[in-house]
Amino acid sequence: MKKFIYYFLSVVFISSSLFAQEEASQMPKTGHSNTNKFKQLYDEFATPNMFRTGSGAPGPAYYQQQADYKMDIEIDDVNAKLYGNETITYTNNSPDVLTYLWLQLDQNMRSRESKTPLIEGSGFRPATTPARFTKAYISERFDGGFNIEEVKDMSGKPLEHMINRTMMRIELPKALNSGEKFSFKIKWWYNINDHVKDGGRSGYEYFKENDNKIYVMAQFYPRMAVYNDVEGWQNSQFWGRDEFALPFGNFDVNITVPADHILDGTGRLTNRSDVFTKDMMKRFEQAKKSYDEPVMIVTQAEAEVTEKTKRTDKKTWKLSAKNVRDFGFATSRKFLWDMMAVKIGDRDVMAVSLYSKEGNPLWGDWSTKTVASTLISYSRMTFDYPYHKAISVHAPMGMEYPMICYNFGRPRPDGTYSDRVKYGMMGVIIHEVGHNFFPMIVNSDERQWTWMDEGLNTFVQYVAEQDFGEKYPKALSPQHDAFPSDRGPARMIVPYMSGNQDFIAPIMTKGLNTYQFGNNAYGKPATALNILRETVMGRDLFDYSFREYAHRWMFKHPTPEDFFRTMEDASAIDLDWYWRGWFYTTDWTDIGVKEVKKYYLSSTPNAYGKRISDRYNIDSKDLVYLVEEGSEDYNDGMKDKSPTEASPTLKEYLMDNFTPEQRKAIVEPKYFYSVTFEKPGGLVMPIIVEFTYADGTKKKETYPAQIWRLNDNEVSKTIASQKEIVSIVVDPDLETADVDTSNNSWPKEVKQSEFDEFKNKVKG
Repeated sequence: MKKFIYYFLSVVFISSSLFAQEEASQMPKTGHSNTNKFKQLYDEFATPNMFRTGSGAPGPAYYQQQADYKMDIEIDDVNAKLYGNETITYTNNSPDVLTYLWLQLDQNMRSRESKTPLIEGSGFRPATTPARFTKAYISERFDGGFNIEEVKDMSGKPLEHMINRTMMRIELPKALNSGEKFSFKIKWWYNINDHVKDGGRSGYEYFKENDNKIYVMAQFYPRMAVYNDVEGWQNSQFWGRDEFALPFGNFDVNITVPADHILDGTGRLTNRSDVFTKDMMKRFEQAKKSYDEPVMIVTQAEAEVTEKTKRTDKKTWKLSAKNVRDFGFATSRKFLWDMMAVKIGDRDVMAVSLYSKEGNPLWGDWSTKTVASTLISYSRMTFDYPYHKAISVHAPMGMEYPMICYNFGRPRPDGTYSDRVKYGMMGVIIHEVGHNFFPMIVNSDERQWTWMDEGLNTFVQYVAEQDFGEKYPKALSPQHDAFPSDRGPARMIVPYMSGNQDFIAPIMTKGLNTYQFGNNAYGKPATALNILRETVMGRDLFDYSFREYAHRWMFKHPTPEDFFRTMEDASAIDLDWYWRGWFYTTDWTDIGVKEVKKYYLSSTPNAYGKRISDRYNIDSKDLVYLVEEGSEDYNDGMKDKSPTEASPTLKEYLMDNFTPEQRKAIVEPKYFYSVTFEKPGGLVMPIIVEFTYADGTKKKETYPAQIWRLNDNEVSKTIASQKEIVSIVVDPDLETADVDTSNNSWPKEVKQSEFDEFKNKVKG
C-alpha cells in the first residue's frame, strides 16, 4: 500500500513541479559560484600528506619535538620573588635542520614595558573608586617580567640570544640536524604578582590577617615553543588571552620553599619521606585505599597552627613528571590537604585538594569528590586518565596545568554560601580538571585555536556535570533535580547567536581577535558538539568517533582539520555542512512552519487532473484526485473517506494487485497534508517535527539536514495520515538553538506580550 500511496501522491504533487519546470522560461541566467551549504570543505582544508592523513589520523611521517627540563626553583616568601635555574635538552625529531630555537617568556606580558595594555581600548570614567583611580593614573605599573641573567651552553659559554617581548630566540652554535639533541642552561628571576589585585594566570593571594600568602605558580620558567609540520615555529606573541602551545617532555623539578609550607604540583613527589611527617605518611597510605571519602593529610587544626608561626628554615620538594607539556605547583603554610583514590580502568589514581580554611566547609565537602567524578566521566568519553593524580587548588581564579589546576569558589566568612558559589566551584573544578585531557594530553594549539581546548573541554564538562549530579544527588539544591549547567544545552546559546552580527565572529577565529570570547570559544563550540551528539549523530556514533579522535591524538598536536576529519572517518557521516555552518560562519538557526494545506481524496476530476490527463494521455478515471479543503473542487461529502471509499478505481487496483493477506495489512490514510517549512536562518539543520493528532496522541519525525540541499529557503513534505493532525511544532524540545520560535507552530501560537503576562500575574 505504501508504494501505491507514494505513486498517487507523486502524480498529484510531484508532477506539478515537473509541469511548472516545463512551463518556465528557458532563457539563460547569470552563472554563480558554489555557495551550496553542502559544499565540501576541500577549499578550507589543507591537502592531506605524510604528516596528517585525509582520515584525520597522524600520518606515517608524523613527528613532534621533545623538550626535557631539569630545574631548581626557590620562592622568596618575604619579597615575593621566584629564582630559577634550568637545563633544557631539546630533541629535533623533525626532518628539518634548525639553526635557532624559540622559547616563550610569557611572564613578560606582565613586565613594565609590556605592550598588552596598549592594544585594549579604555573608556574614561567620570567617577570611579580611589583604588581604580590610583591604579589607572597614579600607581607605577607592576614589573613582573622575566629577568634573564644567563643563557649558556653546557660548557658555560654564553649563547647569543634575542628577546622580542614574550619570545626569546637562541642562536645555535651549529645547526641542529634531524635526530640530534642540544642542551643549554638559563638562569632567571622575577617578581611574583598579586593575582588578586593585578590579575594573571598565576601568582599569589595575600591574607593580611595573618600575613600569609598562597602561591599558585605557572608560566614561571622559560618554555620551549612548539615546532611542527603545520607552521614551523609557533612563535605567536602572548598578549594575555590566548593560552599556550607546548611540546611534551620530561621534568625533574626541585622547589625550595619555607619549611612549614605544604606543596604539590605536576609529577610524582620523589622525596615524600623527607617532606612528610610520620602522621602525614600514615594518612597518605590510608588515602590510597579510600574510594568513598577523602582522607585528610593535613587537617584544618594543623594548618591553623602553622599559619600563625613562620619558620625561617627551608625545605626542598622534588617532583618528577614524564611526558607532560607543562609544569605547575602550589605552595603555602595555609594549606589543608586531602586525598582519595579513584579507580580508572585497572589503575588507582589519587584525587587531591589543597585549600585554606577560607574554603571550608564547601571545599572539604566537595572538591576532591568532584575531581574523582570528573576523572571517571572524562575517561569514559576519551581514554583512561594516564597520570597518577589530579589536584584541585583553592584560588580566586580558574586555570589548568598537567595534574594540577586552580579553582575559585569561596564561602562567606561565616561558612555559608549561595547556590551560585557552590555550583560555580563544582563547575570550575570539573572544567579545569577536564583540561588534563584537552589540551594537556590531546595537545591542541591554544594560541591559535582556542576552541579546540576550551570548546571541546566545555562540551565534556557538560556531560561530566550531569554525571556528577547523578552520582552525588546530595550536592544538588532542593530546587534542582540535575546539575544546572550554564553551557551545553542548545537553548543557552540562543541569545548569543541571535545577537548583533557586528560583534560576533566565527568559531574558526584566533582567540585574541574574537568578540564575546566566552561565547565564541567556550559556549558555541560546546553547544555545537552537544547538538551533534544528541540530535545529528546520536550518542553511540558520536561517542565512538569522539573517543577515536582522543585516542589518535593523545600526547600529540592535532589541528581542527584532524578533529573534523576523524569525526567523519569514524562515523561514516558527511559533516562538512555542519562544520561549515557552525564553525566557519556566524549563521543562526531559524526553521518554521510557513504553510499547511489539508487535502481530501475525491473521484471527481478536477481542473488540474484534467490538465495532467490531457498532457500525458492518461484516462481521467485512472487518476486519484486530492482536493484542498475549502477549494472550489472541495466536496464536504468526501471528507474523511478512506482511499478505497473515495476512489472505485483505487479499490479495483488493490483488488487486482494485492493478495487477500496483503490487503488485510493495508492501512488507508484519510487525511493528507502538504506542509511547507521555511528557513529564514542561515544554518542548515535537521527539521525536528512533532505532530499532535485529534485523539491527543503525538508523533515525532526528524527530517535530515540534507532535506535543504536543493532549496535553502523552503521545502515541502506531503504527509498521509490515518488520524487528523491538529498541531505541528518544529523543534519542540529546543534541540537546535532556534533563535525565533514564533514561527515554529501550526496553528500559529498567539503569545502574550511581556506586559500582558505581567498584568495577568498581578491581576487583582
